[in-house]
Amino acid sequence: MPYRHDLNKSHAALEQSSTLVAVIEMGLTSWLVAGIVPGIERHPLKKLAVDEEALLTLLYRWQDEAASAGHTVTRIAVAFEAGRDGRWLRARDIEAHVIHPASVAVSREHRRAKTDRLGTELLKRAFMGWLRGEAQHCHMAAIPTLDEEDAKRPNRERENLSCQRTRIINWLKGCLARFGVRTFKPSLRKAPELLARLRTPEGVSLPPNTMAEMQRDMA
Repeated sequence: MPYRHDLNKSHAALEQSSTLVAVIEMGLTSWLVAGIVPGIERHPLKKLAVDEEALLTLLYRWQDEAASAGHTVTRIAVAFEAGRDGRWLRARDIEAHVIHPASVAVSREHRRAKTDRLGTELLKRAFMGWLRGEAQHCHMAAIPTLDEEDAKRPNRERENLSCQRTRIINWLKGCLARFGVRTFKPSLRKAPELLARLRTPEGVSLPPNTMAEMQRDMA
C-alpha cells in the first residue's frame, strides 16, 4: 500500500473483521508481541527472542487462527516505537508503522512502573485510534528507504567527526592547562610541530607519555 507523507492519521479504512493488528514492545534481548486477531475474543500476547523470522511465523499463525474462526485476514498492520527498522516487514507485504514515543499517553497511576505488558496495551490503544483515522491521536515516524537512509550518512558522519574533534580539542586544552600552558591552540594546522617545541612555565618540555598521547590525538 502507498505510504503518505501525512502520518498524523491513517488514510486506509479500518475493516476490523479482516485486519490483524499487532504491536511490539522491542527490547534488546526479547520482543513482546500483542495482537488483535479477527474472530478471537482473547488478545494474544507472546514473548519472542529477537528474531524476525519468529515474528513472521507468529503473525502468520494468528492469521491462520483468524481463518479458522471464519475471518479472512487481508491486512496485517504492525506498529512499534521509534528506534527500529520496519523495512523488512514491508518487503513481505506487511504494514509497518513506527509510533513516535512521545505520542503514547501514560496514565498517572502507571507513571512509576511501566512494564512491557502495560507498554503493549498503551501501544495498542494508540495504534487502534490511529488506524480508525482519528486525527492527532498519535504521531507516526516515517520509515526511510535504504537510499534515503544511506543519503543521511555523510551528514551524520560529519556531525560525529565534528563532535569528536571538539571533544579532543577540549581534552588537549585541559591537559595543557594542568601543565600551566594556556595559550597553545591545538586546532592549528602546525600544532603537532609546535607541540614538540612547547615549554611549560618551568622551562621544560611536556612529559614523554603526555606528549605521545597528545600527538596521537592531534593526528
